[in-house]
Amino acid sequence: MSKAVICVGGGPASFFAAIHAKKKHPDNKVTILEATRHVLTKVKISGGGRCNVTHNLFDLKRFASCYPRGSKEILGALHRFGPEDTMQWFSQRGVDLHAEADGRMFPTTNQSSTIINCLRRESETLGVEVRTGALVKAIQKTQDNNYILSLRDQELICQSLFLGTGSMPTGHRFARQLGHTITELAPSLFTFCIEDPLLKDLSGLAFEGVALRLETAPSTSFEQTGPLLITHWGLSGPAVLKLSAFAARDLNTCGHKATLFVDFIPGQSNQQIRDELIAQKKINAKKLLANINPVAVPLRFWKQVVSLAAAPETTWAHLTREQLEAIVTILKACPLSVQGKGEFKEEFVTCGGVKLSEINFKTMESKINPGLFFAGEILDIDGITGGFNFQNAWTGGFIAGEGM
Repeated sequence: MSKAVICVGGGPASFFAAIHAKKKHPDNKVTILEATRHVLTKVKISGGGRCNVTHNLFDLKRFASCYPRGSKEILGALHRFGPEDTMQWFSQRGVDLHAEADGRMFPTTNQSSTIINCLRRESETLGVEVRTGALVKAIQKTQDNNYILSLRDQELICQSLFLGTGSMPTGHRFARQLGHTITELAPSLFTFCIEDPLLKDLSGLAFEGVALRLETAPSTSFEQTGPLLITHWGLSGPAVLKLSAFAARDLNTCGHKATLFVDFIPGQSNQQIRDELIAQKKINAKKLLANINPVAVPLRFWKQVVSLAAAPETTWAHLTREQLEAIVTILKACPLSVQGKGEFKEEFVTCGGVKLSEINFKTMESKINPGLFFAGEILDIDGITGGFNFQNAWTGGFIAGEGM
């Protein structure tokens, strides 16, 4: 017996759920409802318009560890449909992916339209109806576990309902009205706003690898390593974005004000750097501190460090013990005051959503309402930057589609 399946939201999770629901039960009427005039908008703009589809990491335990929230729940789900399955699924439809040095995977065309066209073509081929400008104003559950959706000018009824509205408040409102708990919502994947003399006029300067420690409270800290970028508003780069994700709720609680300690040379100890500076006092005694850079940081940055520790005319011979220690402290444990957050373009996500204990991750069905399914960012699952949030959409969408 055929039934009606409706997917609310025109994002990647909804498309994947609709495609797999229709593929498993071709006789069912499957419809995607998108409130705006365009579907898959986040796919279009992600990765600078290239779409970071997934990540080239096939150890599923390590893959799951890249989700600050929901890592335990998504691990089992990834065994059903993981990054290798994503690669194979798109490849079977003529879309090959390639991995970059940092593990991010993009279509070989480097155009997000390739992914959009693939999803739209697959849904059309299977007979999924895609309706844009279809704003759902209310959802009502009937006594026989059907769902009535009120649109602007009509009502639709379905036996299986999928909510893939991302972090949109309307999706959370519908979930709450249907009896679900929405956990604390907070921004994730953002840059740090910092004003400090050390960063002045150094916008665009990058470091291949630093170690960061963020203190959000006297007894609470978070650590990350990776590339760092100085911007005109503070700091960005993968290390900062990962840190913001794992500390998202704590940072939200403290108003995004915290202390960040940066180790610009994690590969060397304080004593090794100290010994190198002492050696330079003998080798380059008559030369200016600023003109000789003996450590593994960009010269522009070294000059900035020196300017904060000593007078411009200071030579190596006249470097005092206090000045030397000041340089070591800046390089190895520089304290910077985080005063706020900045959005990281289209990668910005929200942590929080439908409480995970209320979802059956074998089917992505609600434990509260039979026939109600969820996947993607509407759930309290979010990953770090690098394709993990899209993989969450593919994984949850696949399982929900099978479950519906």
